[in-house]
Amino acid sequence: MSLPGRRPFPVTLSAGRVYRTSGRSRKSSLSLAGGGYLCRCRPRSCGPAEWTGRGGVGQSGCKPEARSPEAAAVRPGGGHSFLHCGRGARAPSGALSKSVLLPEGEPSCAYPGVLPAFSERRASLFFHPAAQVTAAMAFPHRPDAPELPDFSMLKRLARDQLIYLLEQLPGKKDLFIEADLMSPLDRIANVSILKQHEVDKLYKVENKPAFSSSEQLCFLVRPRIKNMRYIANLVNADKMAGRTRKYKVIFSPQKFYACEMVLEEEGIYGDVSCDEWAFSLLPLDVDLLSMELPEFFRDYFLEGDQCWINTVAQALHLLSTLYGPFPNCYGIGRCAKMSHELWRKLEEEEDGETKGRRPEIGHVFLLDRDVDFVTALCSQVVYEGLVDDTFRVKCGSVDFGPEVTSSDKSLKVLLNAEDKVFNEIRNEHFSNVFGFLSQKARNLQAQYDRRRGMDIKQMKNFVSQELKGLKQEHRLLSLHIGACESIMKKKTKQDFQELIKTEHALLEGFSIRESTNYIEEHIDRQVSPIESLRLMCLLSITENGLIPKDYRSLKTQYLQSYGPEHLLTFSNLRRAGLLTEQAPGDTLTAVESKVSKLVTDKAAGKITDAFSSLAKRSNFRAISKKLNLIPRVDGEYDLKVPRDMAYVFSGAYVPLSCRIIEQVLERQSWQGLDEVVRLLNCSELAFTDMTKEDKASSESLRLILVVFLGGCTFSEISALRFLGREKGYRFIFLTTAVTNSVRLMEAMSEVKA
Repeated sequence: MSLPGRRPFPVTLSAGRVYRTSGRSRKSSLSLAGGGYLCRCRPRSCGPAEWTGRGGVGQSGCKPEARSPEAAAVRPGGGHSFLHCGRGARAPSGALSKSVLLPEGEPSCAYPGVLPAFSERRASLFFHPAAQVTAAMAFPHRPDAPELPDFSMLKRLARDQLIYLLEQLPGKKDLFIEADLMSPLDRIANVSILKQHEVDKLYKVENKPAFSSSEQLCFLVRPRIKNMRYIANLVNADKMAGRTRKYKVIFSPQKFYACEMVLEEEGIYGDVSCDEWAFSLLPLDVDLLSMELPEFFRDYFLEGDQCWINTVAQALHLLSTLYGPFPNCYGIGRCAKMSHELWRKLEEEEDGETKGRRPEIGHVFLLDRDVDFVTALCSQVVYEGLVDDTFRVKCGSVDFGPEVTSSDKSLKVLLNAEDKVFNEIRNEHFSNVFGFLSQKARNLQAQYDRRRGMDIKQMKNFVSQELKGLKQEHRLLSLHIGACESIMKKKTKQDFQELIKTEHALLEGFSIRESTNYIEEHIDRQVSPIESLRLMCLLSITENGLIPKDYRSLKTQYLQSYGPEHLLTFSNLRRAGLLTEQAPGDTLTAVESKVSKLVTDKAAGKITDAFSSLAKRSNFRAISKKLNLIPRVDGEYDLKVPRDMAYVFSGAYVPLSCRIIEQVLERQSWQGLDEVVRLLNCSELAFTDMTKEDKASSESLRLILVVFLGGCTFSEISALRFLGREKGYRFIFLTTAVTNSVRLMEAMSEVKA
C-alpha cells in the first residue's frame, strides 16, 4: 500500500521568507528527510542569508574560514535541498544543531526549521504540520489548581533511618550495595553523606569474590535468595580462614522470612544481625513517587508472588500518616483489591495516627497493570516517553552519551521540574518540541543581547544575578537539542513511521492482515527480538488472541530467527495473557457476542462461570467502543492544541487506564461502568469515608493520587497531567516502577540480554 505524499507546509526562516518543504512517499521504508538546521557558523561572519531557486546553491554571506557544512536549507516551492556555506558539503536532513548559541551569547545566523509531516489518515503519526517554528505550549497549571504536597519529607525520613541503621555498627565499615539499590541510594544519601557516617569503602554485590580488609561489613540488599547465598559464601569463607568480623544485613524495603531461613540453613544466622530499611517511596519529581521495584511486575503478574503487596500497603499507610487520610478510594484489579484490604487493616490498627487530621489528598486510584497492557505496549511519542524509550531513564535520571553532549564524555542528567527546559517540553508531542526549542533559543539570545549598551553598574548586576542562570539554561537547551537529534537518527534508522502506522492500524482494527505481514517481515529481518515480541503481543491483545494458524506461524518464524532459547518466553507471555491463541470458535466476533449476552444476564453464577472460561483474554475491541478510546475526528488531529488525552499517541488512542480514571472521577463511583468492569474481567472497589470527606477541603478533593501496580509509562503520566489541566485537578503518581514496552517484554523474557 502506497502512502500519500507529505503535504507541504510553511517554514519561516531567519531571512523572513516563507518556504515549503515536501517529499516523496515510499512503499515500505519511509525516510525522514527535509527540515531546517541551525547554522553553526560564527555569528559575526554571517550576513543575511539568500536563497536561489530550485536546485540552486544559497549564499549565506559567511567568510570562507567560518562556513559550516551543517547549515541546511530548503528550496522555495518544492522538495528539500540544502543550504551550503561555501564548502559544497551537504548536511544530513531533518536535524537540529546543538550549537543553538555560543556561550558568549553571540547570535546565531539561522534558526531551526521544522520536520516534515506524513499525512497518514487523520493522525500525524509522529511528525505533524502543526509543528512550525513557534513555541510549543507546555502544560501550565490552572490558577485554581491545588498545590502539591511537599514530598521532600520522604527523602529526609529515608535518609535519617538509613543513618540510624549504619550507626548501629560504630566505627569504620565497608558497605556492600546491591546494584538495583545504587541509583535510589544515590538520590537519598550520596557518597559524601555515607563517608560522614564512617562508611569507608563501597562494593557492589556481584557474583565474584570481594576483598575487604574492614573488620565490619554491612550489606544493603533486596530480600532475595541469591543475595543470601552471596552473604553466606562470604561469611563462611571468613570462618574457614579463621577470621572474625561483624556482619550486618539491611533489607530494603522489607525482610522476608524465606531470607532468614536461608541464612539459618547456611549456618550463619547467629553471625549476622538483620534489619529493615523501610525505604519504599522515592520522590523522582514534584508529582511522581516510585517504589523502584521493577521486579514487581514479573513477580506478581507472572509468578503470582504476593510478597510485595505488603510493601504497597505500607507505602500507602505512610502517605496517609504524613499527609492525612484519604476520603475516597477506587481500584480495579485483583492486586489493587488485596493491597487496599491490607492497607485498611493497617489503618484500623493505628487509627489514632490520622484521627482529626485534615486530608490533603482527596482521591486515591489503584490500578493493576494487567488492566491495560495495550498502553504499555505502544510506542511513546511524547518527549519524556521518547527519551525513556531511546536512552532508558533510570531512577529519574538519564545518561546522555557523546552523541548528545558533543564531547567525548557521557553526562548523567536529572529529568525533573528543576530542569526548566525539560519541564516545558516533557509532556509535548515530539512534533512540537522543535518549534519550542527554536523559540527558546531566540528568547535566550535576546536575554544575552540585553547586555549591549549597559553601563558598568547594570553590567555588574547582570553578571551577578542573571548570567549564571542564562548559562545553565543554555547548557540544558543544548543537551535537549542533542537528545532530539539522537532520537531522530535512531528513529529514522528504525523506520519509525511504518512502525507507528502498524500500531495505529492494530488499535483501530484496520488492515490486520497487512499488519501481520509487517510483523512477519520485522521478524524475518531480525530487527529486534524485543520489538518483534512487542508487536506480536499488541496484535494478540487487540484481536483477543491470535488465530491458531497465525500463532503457530509467527511463533515458528520467531524461534527460527532469534533462536529456540526463546521458547520459554512464549510460555510466560501466554500465562500472563499477553500472547494467546484463540480457541476454536473464539473469534473476536464470537467472543463479543458471548460477552454482550453475559452483561445483560443478572445471574451472577452464570457470569462467573462464563468469564472463568475467558480468563486471561482481552476484550479490547469491545472496551474500546464502550469508552471511545479511538477518537473519531473530522480532518487531522491538532497536536498543537490537543482536545483530549489521545494526543499522547498522535490522536490515535486514549490510554485505557487514563480513560477509566476520567470516567470514575466524573461519576464519583463505578456506577454506569459495570459493563466495562465485566469486560475487563477484574474486581473493582470503591471506598468512601464520609467522616473524612466532610473534613476535606474543596482543594484537597481535586488532588488525586494514582497508584500503578506493575508500573506506569510516561505517556500515561502526560495524559493525566493534561486531564488535570483541563478539569482543574492535580495528579500525583505512585508507581512500583516507571516502565515501557521494552521493560515489559524484558520482564517476561527468559533470555537476558
